[in-house]
Order: sequence, then C-alpha cells, then structure tokens
Amino acid sequence: MNKAITSRDVDFAKWYTDVVRAAHLADYTSVKGCIAIEPNGYAIWEKIQEIMDKKFKELGHVNVQMPLLIPESLFNQEKELIEGFAPELVWATEAGDKKFDERYAIRSTSETVFCDYYKKHIMSYKDLPKLYNQWCNVFRYEKETRPFLRSREFLWQEGHTVHATAEEAMEETNRMMEVYKWFNHEILAIPSITGKKTEKEKFAGAEYTLTNEDLMYNGVCLQDGTSHYFGQKFSKAYDVKFTNKENKEEYAYYTTWGKATRAIAAIIMVHGDDDGLVLPPRIAPTPVIIIPIGKSEAVSNLVDKYYNELKEKYNVKVDNSEKSPGFKFAEAEVNGIPLRIEIGERDLENNNITLARRDTKERITVSKDIDILKTVEEMLETIQNDMYKRAVERRDALTFTAKDMKDMENILNTQPGFIHADWCGNVECENKIKEIKGCKSRCITDEPLITGKCVCCGKEAKHHVIWGIQY
Repeated sequence: MNKAITSRDVDFAKWYTDVVRAAHLADYTSVKGCIAIEPNGYAIWEKIQEIMDKKFKELGHVNVQMPLLIPESLFNQEKELIEGFAPELVWATEAGDKKFDERYAIRSTSETVFCDYYKKHIMSYKDLPKLYNQWCNVFRYEKETRPFLRSREFLWQEGHTVHATAEEAMEETNRMMEVYKWFNHEILAIPSITGKKTEKEKFAGAEYTLTNEDLMYNGVCLQDGTSHYFGQKFSKAYDVKFTNKENKEEYAYYTTWGKATRAIAAIIMVHGDDDGLVLPPRIAPTPVIIIPIGKSEAVSNLVDKYYNELKEKYNVKVDNSEKSPGFKFAEAEVNGIPLRIEIGERDLENNNITLARRDTKERITVSKDIDILKTVEEMLETIQNDMYKRAVERRDALTFTAKDMKDMENILNTQPGFIHADWCGNVECENKIKEIKGCKSRCITDEPLITGKCVCCGKEAKHHVIWGIQY
C-alpha cells in the first residue's frame, strides 16, 4: 500500500481524494469548488474526447461552439429548465463599471442557445436533421464539491440534435445512450446499466431521460451519461419550426445528451486500489512504460529496440530519470500505467526481462527475445478483459433484490449497491424510499416485475426499478 493513500476499506472518501492527489489528476484551487485538472487528469480526458468524438462523427455528428453567457430572457422562455437549474445558476451583471441591461447566466447547460440558433437556421425538412455536439466547460454552483465527482466548473460534451419526426428523435435518444453504454463497457471496463429515469428524476424540461449508471467499489451509484428526449417542448418554447414534406409548418423534435469529466471519477472508484490509480489499457494515455535498470549498453540497446517497435501503435514512455528503480515502479503504479517493462542488467545476464501488470501486480519473467509488440498487445487485451470481469463480479456481488421496505432498510444499512425492487409509480412511495439514507431510483428497467407488488406500499406495481444511494 502507498503510505500517502488511505486504505479504501477504511475511509473510501479519503481514499478517493488521496488517489486524485497522489496520481496528480487534479488539485484544489483558490476558486472555491473548482479544481485544477493536472496533466495526468487532462490526458485521460483527452483520451475520452478522442474516442468519443470519433464515435460521434461516425454517426454523423459535427462539433460547434455556442456562447458561454445566456441572456436571462432567453433562459426564461422554458420555465421548467429555469426552475430546475435556478439554485445552481451563476449570473453576470456587469462589465467594468457598466451594468448590463439584463442578467446573463453563465452556461450551466446549452439548450437555450442551441434552440435560439436553430430557430434562425432551420426552415425546411431539407435542413434536418441537425446533429450538433459541443465540447465545453459549464458552471453549476454546487453546494458540496469533490474533484471530478461534483466540481462547480467541469468539462463535458453536450449533444443537441433536431429532427423532423418524433421517431427519428427517439431513435437518436436511444442510439446515444447505447454509445455511452458501449464506451463504459468496452473502453472504461465499467459494466454500467441503462434505463429510463422516473418523472421525478428526469432532466428538467425533458419528455423522458435515459441514464447510464455505474456502481462504485463501495456500492454507491454514479450517474455517468444521460440522453434526453424533449419532443416538441423546447421547439415550441423557442419557436423552432420547419416546413415538412407536405409543405405544412410544424415544430421540430429535439434531443440532448451529455457525458462529463465525472467519468474520470468512475474510473478511479471502480478500478483503483490502495496503491493508486488503475487504468484500463484502452483509456490509458500511456498504456506501457519501459523502465531501464542500470546504464549498460545492453540495457540501452534493448530499451531502444522495444521503444521503436512499440511506438507506432502505443504511446509508450521510457523512464530515464535519475530516480531509483523502486521509486520508478511506485510512480508508475500510482499513475495507473497498465503495463511496465523492466529491463535490468542482472535479468539480461540470463537473457530475460520482467513484465509487470498494474491491475494484479503480477510480475512475469520472459525471454528478452520475445516478439515484444505481440506480447504487449496480448497482455494489454488480457488486462482490459480481466478488469472488466472483476468489475462485473464486484457489481453483481453488490446487486440485491428487495421485496418490501424491511429488505430495503436491511440492504442500505448493511452494504449499499444496486437494489432491484418493484414500484407502483407513485411519487409518494419514491419519496418514502428516499428517507432511507437518501436512496433514489436509478432507472426503470424493462426486466419483469419481481413480486408484482410495490416495495413501499404493497399495491400493484407498474415498474421494475433499480434503486441506490448516489454521488
């Protein structure tokens, strides 16, 4: 265990903060509630951007940039949105010694400015669909903050699309949720679940919200990507109309979807251990590091050979610093680098090198004459798959079924996790369940009912819901 890191089984919250600091992912700043994302943290975000942006573009989306400041009059055109975000909005009122004619909200979400833009640029069905995405920062005045989990300023992508029919818009809403699910499962090695939010938990102003939910090592849930179907609600509020194929004017159908730097928090809390960060190879900015031990010509020559063979496919680094080998190993571990290649003079005397896996800490002695590219490819794939399997096992071990409120209380007071339970659809029951340690509905699933009776009131159930305590 890294002495600078608290054990996650002793104090999970402290462990999380310790890992963020020890791995130099982020640091606190003089701006209350806002973090400085350090190079190691930003490199992960860049990798997230790179992979997701490529996927978005494969589906026909293009990137744009909208204003940071939103006039209050524009925000007020959709009452549900302003009411939903009112407590978190920060307002700009003056520049220098000049007072503005009206207040400007600092961007917390961009539906308003996108709709204002679309109103001017959509005239006919021939202009549709509009598949726009924005990579940007947003600001929400959160009461309680924690690095990456809930910072007041954070980075994200927000897709805003407009369609000619409800069917097309709903298809987009579902498709983007599948993209988030694919990204978590295949890239982050996080076995998330997806489903529909309840009316109480859906995004302000949406007809319905789909959500991607992760389960952390400690059994607490994390919402990690949402996709919203707005129907014509925003189009009517902002007068976004088009002439359809029958030459009749109608309101467009609108969707939004987004995923933020919160994904970095999920990576830490699903995969990390007491020695620091553990990165799945597909999201690791540096999946391989070569550490020479000693300065002999034989060591240097082999380091150069391996580096040249690996660099075409991987962002491989060589640690040629003056630090001790032990320090280099520990630094690579705390930073979560998936695979370490150790090349030492003593090993070379026996024609060997050492490969060290970050996820299992397994150290394997192999011949120096191996096909290094093939070996690294196979090992990184094994690490990725093994990390996913372990995350599935942990999620399943912390997935429970509750048939009544006694079951709910026992689970939440013993070991929280994903809790499957039937629900009648009544918000009063939803609020009653929330009284138990703040437990909320995570999503409505399409799985069959468990008992057919509401876990809270015992009346006929309408939905099979997954519940849990959330970050």
